[in-house]
Amino acid sequence: MMELAQDFTEFLQHARVQQRLSPRTLRIYTDGLERLQAMLVEAAIDARNLNIAQARRLAALLHREGLAPKSIALLLSVWRSAYRWLGLQGRVTLNPFDGLRAPKAPKPLPKALGVDDAVQLAAYAPEAAADPVLEARDRAMVELLYGAGLRASELTGLDAQASGQAAGWVDLQANEVHVLGKGGKRRSTPLGKAAAEALRAWLAVRPQVVAAGEAALFVGSRGHRIAGSTLRATLSARAVAAGSPAHVHPHMLRHSFASHLLQSSGDLRAVQELLGHAHITTTQVYTQLDHQHLARIYDAAHPRAKK
Repeated sequence: MMELAQDFTEFLQHARVQQRLSPRTLRIYTDGLERLQAMLVEAAIDARNLNIAQARRLAALLHREGLAPKSIALLLSVWRSAYRWLGLQGRVTLNPFDGLRAPKAPKPLPKALGVDDAVQLAAYAPEAAADPVLEARDRAMVELLYGAGLRASELTGLDAQASGQAAGWVDLQANEVHVLGKGGKRRSTPLGKAAAEALRAWLAVRPQVVAAGEAALFVGSRGHRIAGSTLRATLSARAVAAGSPAHVHPHMLRHSFASHLLQSSGDLRAVQELLGHAHITTTQVYTQLDHQHLARIYDAAHPRAKK
């Protein structure tokens, strides 16, 4: 292990005694400063004379070495803190790491089920349901999440009847779902045949469990509006029972709805409207999902793609 320069050693002593950092955080600071010192020695740069251009080159070197953006950001934070303290001690005239930021980490693509897996989950029907009434409810919820691309909060916010107080409702005559989305924006989404049939089946048995005066379309076992946590747990358990290959949550079905529609239609603007996105850029992430789908087909089918 490299012996740290006196400036960095004294900073770590200050962090331990004055700032009372935890042993784990001190270890992170020590590792970060050892790395900085090694880079400075290799570049023949005096730590007290490090300038902004040189600091930028050090950050760029971290990127070229393949460090993840989060790891680079952590190192820069440690280095920034050390030079801030050196400045307070009058040992440097500037902090070369001020304003220096790590490259942005790429946003992970939303996870979506394959078409076959999504259809299998939506059509899943246990041979002997423990509670046929709640089974009808669960199937209707899955059909709405995947068939209409609803958010979990939009689904749980639906009422059984349209009213001035309802955040959302289903119009089975028009085969439409009306919801109150993000930012208080209302939108209507078409309701497919499978979802409409599942909803009718649920509405036929809903009176058996709903509490008196409860307006919610979907209710829990006690008869009141179903909670988001109950929805997530129910969907997760149903996905396992249906043999789904991934941990399934409500938003995954919304992603599946969007990516499958885009794969079939190629109409990004229509998908934007159906999802209730304010900006087209939010919806464009699904074009990347579509590209991944095409790439998998290419890799599996094209003779020149096979190794």
